[in-house]
Amino acid sequence: MKTRTIILAVAAMLLGLASLSGCSGNGTTDAPSFNDVLTSRRSIRSYDATKTISEAEVRTLLTKTQEAPSWANQQPSKYYVAISPEAVAAVQDMVGGNKERIKNAPVLIVSTFEKGKSGFFRGQQTNDLGDYWGAYDNGLSNAYLVLTARAMGFDTLIMGMRDADTIRNYFHIPGEEMITAVIALGYRAEEPKSPVHRELEEIARFF
Repeated sequence: MKTRTIILAVAAMLLGLASLSGCSGNGTTDAPSFNDVLTSRRSIRSYDATKTISEAEVRTLLTKTQEAPSWANQQPSKYYVAISPEAVAAVQDMVGGNKERIKNAPVLIVSTFEKGKSGFFRGQQTNDLGDYWGAYDNGLSNAYLVLTARAMGFDTLIMGMRDADTIRNYFHIPGEEMITAVIALGYRAEEPKSPVHRELEEIARFF
């Protein structure tokens, strides 16, 4: 009886480990590995018009961005989500030449950061970068966004071409927030080509 109890306990433990690792009963992996996420994430410029993304899924995605590090945990990043057809259509007119590339993306997310937080202490700039730290933190948050999106099966395009004034008016974005980018969210309509990366020796020096 004791032996049977031990066997059942070990079996339960193994099942628990399998579920944590994302393995299903048929031996396949449900969730992509971190390396798969890194290597399959691409800037997508053609989206599948037949697929949608729910508000609940976007909320899950944005919740994960809150795990990103920021200066003194200031968390300066903010997001404004265009998810209704009317809002998406409106924002499509605010991204310049990218409009045609993202016309079938079901969600468009405006990324901003609050100025005067990251890079400041008691209201005083702490070094020569100042609000560039806010942009840095926002970039980290956006990196979490696009990587989490890929892990969830979505695709993205970060767009720097945007009509900031029109976006600010449309979403009623406060003046103390800097608008950085508009991020398209959807499903790729085709497989993109892998870009050529620079050699490591060109970007890193070891001392």
